[in-house]
Formats: sequence, structure tokens, C-alpha cells
Amino acid sequence: MRIGELAERTGVSTRSLRYYEQHGLLRARRSTNGYRAYSEDDVRLVTEIKALLDIGFKLEETRPFVDCLRRGHSTGGSCAESVEVYERKLSEIDQEIRVLLARRAEVAAQLAQSCPGCFVRG
Repeated sequence: MRIGELAERTGVSTRSLRYYEQHGLLRARRSTNGYRAYSEDDVRLVTEIKALLDIGFKLEETRPFVDCLRRGHSTGGSCAESVEVYERKLSEIDQEIRVLLARRAEVAAQLAQSCPGCFVRG
């Protein structure tokens, strides 16, 4: 399939697909006329990349998941390297939550000090 069809089937722009290719996450073959050619396996790879990006992963963090799929695993998250990335991401999210909770508490305290009797939702 050509790049436009891959983009349509995965909901990813052709520009993003070229970007993934530039970063080595997607490997286009070239047809005799020079057009990029993709397979059904590439649909799985792009779908995996998109799903991870949609939940906050950085592009480079998707690499172990793509590599896992390329090695023939049924899911990108079933390899040890992918599990490590999941665990690291969860740790980062937990830290972000702690920071946000502390920031929220500070803002609530400032509101209570500035406006005694104001209701702080929470």
C-alpha cells in the first residue's frame, strides 16, 4: 500500500509517517516507480506508535514496542524492554501526580488565605 492509504488506515498524517521513517521506526520499501510501499505489518507498527503517543509517550519511547512487534510478538508491550519503558513511564506519571497535588495544595492554601470562607473544591 502507498503512504496515503497507510495514513488513512491508521489515522496518522503522511507527514508523521515520513517522520517515523526518518527516525527509523518505520521502514518503507520503494516500488518500481519510486513510491513508498508499506505492508499490513506496517499498519500494526503505526497503530502501536500512535496509541503510545496518544497516551503521552515520546516518539523515542515507542522504539522498544516497535522492535518487539518486528520480532514477531503479538503485542508491542510483551517484551522485557517494553515492560521497562512502561514501568519508567508509570514512575514518571506518579511523580507528575505528586507535583500536581503539591501545587494544588499550595494554590488551595493561598486561596484560603486570600478569601476566608471561599469553597475549595476537591
